[in-house]
Amino acid sequence: MFKKVLVANRGEIAVRIIRSLKEMGIKTVAIYSVADQHSLHVQLADEAVCVGGNRPQDSYLNMKNILAAAVGTGAEAIHPGFGFLSENSEFVEMCEACGITFIGPHSETIELMGNKANARVRMQQSAVPVIPGSEGFIADAEEALKVAAKVGYPVMLKAAAGGGGKGIRRVDHEEDLVAAFDNAQREAQSAFGDGRMYLEKIMTNVKHIEVQVFRDRAGHMAYFPERDCSVQRNKQKMIEESPCSQLTAAERAHLGEIALRATEAIDYLNTGTIEFLMDQEHHFYFMEMNTRIQVEHTISEMITGIDLVKAQIIVAAGGDLPFTQNDVRISGHAIECRINAEDPQRNFMPAVGKVTKLYLPVGNLGVRIDSELYSGATISPYYDAMIAKVVAWGHDRDEAIAKMIRLLKEMRVEGVTTNQQFHLEILKDPVFRAGTFTTDYVETQVLPRWKEKMGEE
Repeated sequence: MFKKVLVANRGEIAVRIIRSLKEMGIKTVAIYSVADQHSLHVQLADEAVCVGGNRPQDSYLNMKNILAAAVGTGAEAIHPGFGFLSENSEFVEMCEACGITFIGPHSETIELMGNKANARVRMQQSAVPVIPGSEGFIADAEEALKVAAKVGYPVMLKAAAGGGGKGIRRVDHEEDLVAAFDNAQREAQSAFGDGRMYLEKIMTNVKHIEVQVFRDRAGHMAYFPERDCSVQRNKQKMIEESPCSQLTAAERAHLGEIALRATEAIDYLNTGTIEFLMDQEHHFYFMEMNTRIQVEHTISEMITGIDLVKAQIIVAAGGDLPFTQNDVRISGHAIECRINAEDPQRNFMPAVGKVTKLYLPVGNLGVRIDSELYSGATISPYYDAMIAKVVAWGHDRDEAIAKMIRLLKEMRVEGVTTNQQFHLEILKDPVFRAGTFTTDYVETQVLPRWKEKMGEE
């Protein structure tokens, strides 16, 4: 087992990883930017190293400085968390060159699944159902027209090396496709240095369902109960829950088999998440794979009692998966709300400032709040707006929702504006309570009512 691990991240995920490492008796090293010098993850770690200025590219994306911090402190491994360098194959190769273990998959796997078109082809070869669209890359706009005519409009043009919404265009009509293709390709080339494109049919009235998978060096595998991540705004997840209230046990087992088939096909190591779209007939279509721990891993932990970060560390150190598929059992229901420092009344504009008063209502059974907040903490403009993950577990879905509503009503964050009230609007909505919502639910149903209500006030 490792004696010392560097956590190459910040915020609540860095705090969460540091806590698990401490429970395992492993020394911890935090990295931080100038803006984060007083952050909670810095205070909790055994050692902390400043790796650069406020901007992510100067600090949390500064691979050389991070590796220098690892070597200088004697860290044997690096846990990347999510975001930043967690899916950067070059960083994994640099870790290997320095003799440092990257707690995650191989660099080749990250590169394969990071290229959405290549991932799509590999899944097709492995008999994993994919969203209808192109087979491989699209050479030019003329080929895009042919593929779109075959699968039917609307379609989505996507950059193969895409991310962060770059190189993506929705096309509803044939006459708009050529211009959209040219614009998306130019944007992709500028953003990623890779102008390769592919095309998928836009599937409407669907749920976004994902499956956490785990695999060790010996080939032992397991999947976790699915997570319903359909409550989204601008394609960003807001509320996640597990299990999905609309799936049967047989459908859950079928989805798990598909996920394990995909996992084995790419010789995956450690944990990752395979994301699917589910149509109204409950057919599943591969969308992408995130080769890292997810923000919403908390709800999988809550319903199974398995610490995913500890399992990551054990597997990365060469150990066997510390559980079998039979150990992964559903107990109750869990929901996570992503609390952001943003103002829903001002089009969700990011909020910054100093936390002048804080109350996190933990204490009852089935309550978890992952956060870096403390009274006096500063929310800076340089990083992601998420400041807390509020998680509620109940014996059933209704109890979990009731607990979450109580939590959000009690929780107090003063000094900065949060999206707590907007979450409460969703949690009380009949469509959410029925569990029948799809990926367009927030933007087509919740937001119009919210804007009307704000106008009245």
